[in-house]
Amino acid sequence: MTVHQGDSADHQWVDDHAGPVVRPYAVTGGRARPVTGTFDLISLVTATRKDVSPEVGLGPEHLAIVGLCQRMQSVAEIAAHLDLPVGTVRVLLGDLVARNLVQIREPHTTVGLPDHSIFEAVINGLRAL
Repeated sequence: MTVHQGDSADHQWVDDHAGPVVRPYAVTGGRARPVTGTFDLISLVTATRKDVSPEVGLGPEHLAIVGLCQRMQSVAEIAAHLDLPVGTVRVLLGDLVARNLVQIREPHTTVGLPDHSIFEAVINGLRAL
């Protein structure tokens, strides 16, 4: 990034090749973990309200997530659409869940599914036939 004497303050935060330069920790206020929840990459997120006015503690990224999640989106899709790291999106989602602005549908767990050894025994049994 090259900043020349006389450039306006706005240009200090733009890299000619990369675009806007805002570190993920600046977006999350230095937080690395969400205030609530753990979000898998395939967790599905849906907004609970159509319009959200800017409130104290909500940044433009929060509002963008709510707008994007008017249609159900996965955590990975949100990160891709907003061009943010997944860890940053998880922190922002935690803020939104705490304010009841989004709903999260976690992926189904594999609890109750048979162990791999059962599948191996079935395959070995079939081979023996």
